Amino acid sequence: MSLEPGALSPEPRARYTFPMRPPAYRVERDPLGEVRVPARAYYGGQTARAVRNFPISGLTAPPALVTATILIKKAAAEANRALGRLSPSLARPIVKAADEVLGGRLRDQFVVDVYQAGAGTSHNMNANEVLANRAAEILGGRLGTYTRIHPNDHVNMGQSTNDVYPTATRLAILFVLRDLLVAVRALADRLAQKSQEFTAILKTGRTHLQDAVPMTLGQEFGGYAANVAHAASELERTAAQLYELNLGATAVGTGLNAGDDYTREAIANLARYTGLPLRGAANRFRVTQSMGDVLAYSGALRRLSVETAKIASDLRLLSMGPRAGIAEIQLPAVQPGSSIMPGKVNPSVPEMVNQVCCQVVGCDAAILAAADAGQLELNVMMPVIAWNAVHATTILGQAIRVFADLCISGITADAGRARELLDRSTALATALSPHIGYAQTAEIAKLSIETGRPIREIVRERRLMPDEELDAILSPEAMTSPGRPGYNTQHKEGRPSRETNRTRRAGRARTAGADRGTPAAAAARQAVSPRKPAPARGPGSRRLAAPRSDHGRAQHRRRQRRR
Repeated sequence: MSLEPGALSPEPRARYTFPMRPPAYRVERDPLGEVRVPARAYYGGQTARAVRNFPISGLTAPPALVTATILIKKAAAEANRALGRLSPSLARPIVKAADEVLGGRLRDQFVVDVYQAGAGTSHNMNANEVLANRAAEILGGRLGTYTRIHPNDHVNMGQSTNDVYPTATRLAILFVLRDLLVAVRALADRLAQKSQEFTAILKTGRTHLQDAVPMTLGQEFGGYAANVAHAASELERTAAQLYELNLGATAVGTGLNAGDDYTREAIANLARYTGLPLRGAANRFRVTQSMGDVLAYSGALRRLSVETAKIASDLRLLSMGPRAGIAEIQLPAVQPGSSIMPGKVNPSVPEMVNQVCCQVVGCDAAILAAADAGQLELNVMMPVIAWNAVHATTILGQAIRVFADLCISGITADAGRARELLDRSTALATALSPHIGYAQTAEIAKLSIETGRPIREIVRERRLMPDEELDAILSPEAMTSPGRPGYNTQHKEGRPSRETNRTRRAGRARTAGADRGTPAAAAARQAVSPRKPAPARGPGSRRLAAPRSDHGRAQHRRRQRRR
């Protein structure tokens, strides 16, 4: 069979027509020339250059800083419109675009890395370009044309990065501070509630990680509550410095291209938007040159983090155990503590709090270094200062909220364990010093530690004082309030009873001589035998009754003089 030519050749392929894809980029021009910008981006050429120049961390402006910057742009547009500098036909779309961003739109268009050119110029231009492009779109224009609304001429009118960025930094901190203060007050309240709950629980107070004197668990938690509240008050007081704004200062503080009328209008608008008592800087050069107010705020924030971290660390110590540690309190179990040890539960929330507080201290160190790096009329390290201040405030507020909700609220106390440790410790010995002297008290405490015998038992064995008075002195309840345990209304302050003095002399004599035939033992027998009170001496007597403030050394000195 013969085949026709071309019979086995493949059939011609069908031709498909692909739709034209829109270009991925548009080309804009800036003072340095042409620059490619993603076609659908609302930011423009200067932002695109910053993205290309600073691919450093992947961290961008925090939401609070974006909000603050857009509020400034809105306030400026309305101020310029009110002063007749910006026509209403241009101000309206700028304000509308700003309101859209404030409502949550276009947030993904703020793309400049935290670590950028000094002073935050790239961030400021990012905001200018986004608002200009969106405003132009509202008016029916195309992205990237800037023929009707320009980022610099209209959105940035009367402004400089050097007054926009410091103002945005202050506002952003004040915005996130609100949530932090709510969380701190809640933490202080929870700690105060626990203080009331633990009022009657006696425990050993500790200093230098060693037993000190008795206290109540409620007193300990009351101290925690007061420290947190005090640090929060100090933070709030320091943050009040941030209400002073240099908006209108423009480049170096002179107000060139702005004016006092613009400054008053713009700051009044910001105060209306935010509800904050904002005011113009008394000296615009001060606020433009220095980031000292933010540094002071960061220092107060660091103090709050230190107070919070100390509480978290204490709770980890007080709950350590559950069998081989202090275990005076139990923390709520929030998650398993080990991948290898079944049943182990860790103080997970306090551990998280400690880590956050370490980061806050690190942020403060970065702010300190950056605040010290300003020169002449401007501190160009503002972007790293702003990011660290906002970040530290945000994470500390979140950590404190979790600390209060998931840890402090659920803490329980083991009163039996706390009392057991108190009874076994030498914490009770301190109350004896005013009665038997420091030296003898120290000797008793040392013997208690060496033998494991209670303080009370050793004092009774030596017959240093009547049991009734000993019980009053060694009452932990009496030791947890101001005063000297064992001194009641029948004894003048600092003046033991005559019976107590006889008993103490007998005790000292027994410890000095173990054999009943020694002179010391004879003196002891004489001391405990009842005697008639000595007749009162005449008015010329120089013998005065005085408390034994010499710790028992006066008789020794008299014997030395007789020799």
